[in-house]
Amino acid sequence: MSIQRYHPISFERISDKEITEWKKIPSAIAGDSMNRQQVMAARIKPLSPGTVLVGQARCVDAVEGDNAAIHAAISFLEPGDVLVINGGGLENRAVWGGILTSLARRRKVAGVVLDGAVRDLAELKEDDFPIFAVAASPAGPSKGWGGIIDGAISCGGVSVHPGDLIIGDDDGVAVVPLARHETVLKTAKERLAFEADVLDRLEKGEDTASIFGLPEIVEIEN
Repeated sequence: MSIQRYHPISFERISDKEITEWKKIPSAIAGDSMNRQQVMAARIKPLSPGTVLVGQARCVDAVEGDNAAIHAAISFLEPGDVLVINGGGLENRAVWGGILTSLARRRKVAGVVLDGAVRDLAELKEDDFPIFAVAASPAGPSKGWGGIIDGAISCGGVSVHPGDLIIGDDDGVAVVPLARHETVLKTAKERLAFEADVLDRLEKGEDTASIFGLPEIVEIEN
């Protein structure tokens, strides 16, 4: 089978200034700002605590257990891109490891989000390269099949298009559609200000029932 690639690939590049602003936004706040949607399934987690990842997506739809298209895709990436991979959620055969991490570093890739498994876990954890994945397995991949580069994919139950903004941290991964990145950033900043106000009001003695308007408590007999 062949490796296919959408070409030419063209999307708006978010400015470095705005990327810096996005680095202040947690994934949970980004999700809250999109109707608490656009967040990947909980199975996709950072390999190391404290990992933060922000950048625009480049996508690979890989054949399960095969990483040929992943190797090929890295040569097309620009510095700061986030490689987002649909590995079918497969946990028992790794499609990413130390060699690919070294290659991605040389290309100045911002990080990787993989709906699939990695290997060389100790090596990857020692490195500070941002990786989000489902599992680790010693079983290595094949390279005899195909895949699709730079098309829309599903990763962690969320649709991801090239150019979409990826926000990753200890909570997981949020995906901001490129067409909405400005409005979502504005909403996210407002949400952070709201939460700061809530904490201040709690310090002053209010409770969450009054702040959030929770339903009235009705007593019932035992």
